[in-house]
Amino acid sequence: MHKRTATGIKNSIENGLKTGPLLRLLAGTVLLAGCMTTAPKTPDTARAAPAALDLPPMKIFSPAPTQTTTRSNASIARDFLDLSFALETGATLERFTRFEGPITLRITGERIPASLGYDLSRLMDRFRSEAGIEITRVPANQPASITIETLTQDELSRRAPNTACIVVPNVSSWQEFRHARRANLSWTQVERRERLAVFIPENVPPQEIRDCLHEELAQALGPLNDLYRLPDSVFNDDNIHSVLTPFDMLILRATYAPELRSGMTRDQVAAALPGILARIHPAGAGRATVPVQPPPPAWTQAVLTAMGDAPLPQRRRAAELAVAIARNEGWSDSRAGFSWFLMGRLAVSSDRAQAHLALDEAYRIYAARPETRFHAAHVAMQRAALALSEHRYQAAYELSAGAIDAARDAENAALLASLMLTESEALEKLGRTQDARSVRLDSLGWARYGFGSDDEVRARAAEIAALAR
Repeated sequence: MHKRTATGIKNSIENGLKTGPLLRLLAGTVLLAGCMTTAPKTPDTARAAPAALDLPPMKIFSPAPTQTTTRSNASIARDFLDLSFALETGATLERFTRFEGPITLRITGERIPASLGYDLSRLMDRFRSEAGIEITRVPANQPASITIETLTQDELSRRAPNTACIVVPNVSSWQEFRHARRANLSWTQVERRERLAVFIPENVPPQEIRDCLHEELAQALGPLNDLYRLPDSVFNDDNIHSVLTPFDMLILRATYAPELRSGMTRDQVAAALPGILARIHPAGAGRATVPVQPPPPAWTQAVLTAMGDAPLPQRRRAAELAVAIARNEGWSDSRAGFSWFLMGRLAVSSDRAQAHLALDEAYRIYAARPETRFHAAHVAMQRAALALSEHRYQAAYELSAGAIDAARDAENAALLASLMLTESEALEKLGRTQDARSVRLDSLGWARYGFGSDDEVRARAAEIAALAR
């Protein structure tokens, strides 16, 4: 994923930025080095064999049938309030804000990747059909409510270190952002949204560009907070979801309900939500609502440290603390699964027994619930990579092949390609050469969308191939 440290995230938010996507967990990378801040290294000899791969055209996801959330309206109302009236730092937002009136959008930048237009068009169609939000695209030289500006990753990092992409209020260009006073960029001072900018790197894989579009535009339009307790949302710093979910679209539809307006207090919004949700989501009426408590601050800090750029031993201790807190709290939800997942991934390089135990437990938690099916696919990738490296080829095949449908449904090409490459290597070792070749060829088109450059695709294929040796 796009790397950001915990300190960088906190500073960016406190300076008025909303950064995203956070620590995307490198779903398409085999992290047997146990390090989440850099791509794993492989010997030159391991890269040599796939270097001659003849890569097929890039594959892209087609529009999927519209889905609906199965959540209760009471839980949606609770989460709407917690998402809309706080920042990730814990700072409270005193007023509800959104765009009032027509919303326009433009794209600027010296280099606009070809994939951006397609993915943006798909997203705007979803905003219109699922969230009831009409956004009009205007030429780059016209003023707009939302400006999407592309720039290089280096340029972005110089002004906003440790961020992947950002949304900023009260500006319409990178130049304006660079010269703006910090107070003018603070979300806590926004009374209603009139103009803002989304800054996205141009020189990253198409999937990362798409992920930035989904998260940043969703936050440009709606909530600014993230909640670890949400298993079915991009508004969650575990970043399992690559694209906006049915829950997210319902949150945005409620945000632009006519019963709401900028400037309303939390109590006023809370009073309006039951009627709004009864109208836009009648299926959620009367459904059971599981009570939740905010995670202890110590758990949140432990997770941030585990995902940050501290030395590996410190990150491992933080992950172990997160697991201990989750067990003490009696959690069996996605927060518990994420704690075990972090511990397992960080233990791979130094304690295989602990890695197996933790990843198995994360998988058990995630696989038990339909709403964490995509989470289970991420864990399955790690378990399959372990099996491949330990020459348990049948297990590697079953684990990777069993998670492919979930990765495809999640529209996560990096994860999908990695699972398919792992399956291919396992099939090759099991003597099913023709099947292995077919799966490998299919995987490479997805890898081009998920990983970007031809060199990176070949490097990722080499990393997985090296595991089986």
